Amino acid sequence: MGDKKIKVVRVVTASYVVPWHLGNTLKRIGADFEVCVVGQGVSIYQDTYPDVKWVDIELNRKISPLADLVSLYKLCRFFISYQPDIVHSIMPKAGLLTALAGFICRVPIRLHTFTGQVWATKQSKAWRFLYAIDKLIIQLNTVCLTDSPSQSQFLYDNQLAVHGQPLPVLGNGSLSGVDLTRFDLAKMEQSAQQLADSLGITKQHFVFAFIARKSRDKGALDVITAFAEVTAHYPHSRLLFIGPDESEGQLTQLQTDTPELFNSVLNLDKVDNHELFLAITDVLCLPSYREGFGTIVIDAAALGVPTIGSHIVGLVNAVDDNVTGILFPAGDIDQLTTAMLSFLENPSQLTTMGSAAQQRVEQYFSADKLYAELKCFYSELLAGR
Repeated sequence: MGDKKIKVVRVVTASYVVPWHLGNTLKRIGADFEVCVVGQGVSIYQDTYPDVKWVDIELNRKISPLADLVSLYKLCRFFISYQPDIVHSIMPKAGLLTALAGFICRVPIRLHTFTGQVWATKQSKAWRFLYAIDKLIIQLNTVCLTDSPSQSQFLYDNQLAVHGQPLPVLGNGSLSGVDLTRFDLAKMEQSAQQLADSLGITKQHFVFAFIARKSRDKGALDVITAFAEVTAHYPHSRLLFIGPDESEGQLTQLQTDTPELFNSVLNLDKVDNHELFLAITDVLCLPSYREGFGTIVIDAAALGVPTIGSHIVGLVNAVDDNVTGILFPAGDIDQLTTAMLSFLENPSQLTTMGSAAQQRVEQYFSADKLYAELKCFYSELLAGR
């Protein structure tokens, strides 16, 4: 590649995904490429990743034609001035605007990674519109990736493919893997104990965790309902209920109408140190209706924490059913409850599945392995340019 580094621009819609989905890549990519991250409010991370260039461009998550045109114009101006070799987006709105701007500005290599389809849970007109956007993203880009084999198959089954083949996946899936040096129980033992003490959690408690946006799509109401049944049988159970409330008032209403459902629930907003909360968790619960790969699943697995998840696209690759966790039909609260109870009734299941989950992460999902796959993919595209 010569002395001059290849320029890579990663585009995201919202800044909160940077540490979740790009952080591991950004820590590694500087040795091989010149990298810039573009998105709404992303420059808040400039001190965390000092080798990265940051450009704030407002990309509205909601559809807003005028605002979207302004964002497209700003993206085009930036691409023309910066002259990237590769643009690579994640998230739906970033995907559409980056594909358009990259095509207009003739960026040599244009990539998008699909991490779950918004249209998968929509009806009629909304479905057709959102589906058409994903089709356009595929057509305008050099190549598109997905974050899991099941995601690629789902798109393929819905006629979203390239040259009659499913979209490629890096390695076994996931966006950037797990940083095994960060998710190391031995290193965080003292901090985790302090956190447990501050929350009133003792060795006698059995801790479930839900760490996600508190929305219907993520199954937030389902996990509260199932957990209430679990505590009726096992009062020493606790639920770490963590994430921003995006339930459009449903959770508040539930708490007002039936406050007893929340008796053993530790209700918290989003946190920056989710690894510490996972370190004091016995079982992760992710009863989503729509999901990408499920990064939180492999983060938990790195700490020996198994997952109860919905049997949906993405999670079927993050969880090896009945080996590293339990999958149940999305929306089936009875089955979710049964799965939660099974860990309390069979202590050996917790140990066996937790150990298998940790081994699987080390084998397939380390951040070093995923970055090596990404670097190789970029290099192959550049060589074939």
